[in-house]
Formats: sequence, C-alpha cells, structure tokens
Amino acid sequence: MPALTPAALRAAVAQIAPAHLPAFVEHLDRAAEQSAEQSTIAPLRSFLQWWGEFVAVQRHPARAARLRELEALAEAAADRETLDKAVAEIQEILAAARREAAA
Repeated sequence: MPALTPAALRAAVAQIAPAHLPAFVEHLDRAAEQSAEQSTIAPLRSFLQWWGEFVAVQRHPARAARLRELEALAEAAADRETLDKAVAEIQEILAAARREAAA
C-alpha cells in the first residue's frame, strides 16, 4: 500500500487503474482549491483518504471485481434481502480498504 501522499497515490493509480488518472487529477485540483478557499486541510485529507481506499480496493483485482459485481447487484436488486446482503458485503470490502489505507 502506498503512502497517503498525492505523489505516491498518483503513481499507484497510474499503475493499477490508469483510466482513473484524469479523475484523480481533477479531484486533487478541486481539493486544493477548496482547502485554499476554506483555509483548512480537510478537503485534502478527504482526498487522500478517498484515493487511499480506492487504491486499496483496486490493487486486488478480485476484490475490485467483486465490488463492481456487488454494486451492480445492489442497483438491480428487486427485493430488500438481496439489497441488504449486497450492501453488507460492500461495507465489508470498503472497511477492509479503510483499514489498509490507514495502516
């Protein structure tokens, strides 16, 4: 897992999910602008956390594929039980990613 710095995360995104690099740059620019406007680093911290979690998911292809499957399942769920199961597993994946990003 890379360090939670813009440079390290940019390198990771470029390597494991290059199609997302434009979104990364746009999000970084927006976070920097918001930080300047608000005189706080909170937007930059949120940016680093979001992309850290993204990298933590994407660096495991099976985990990333499962997350996409679950998101599609949740979107198409015809009953509450299916939706609840999909959401619970999505939450587990994202919690694991949060722990990895924080470590």
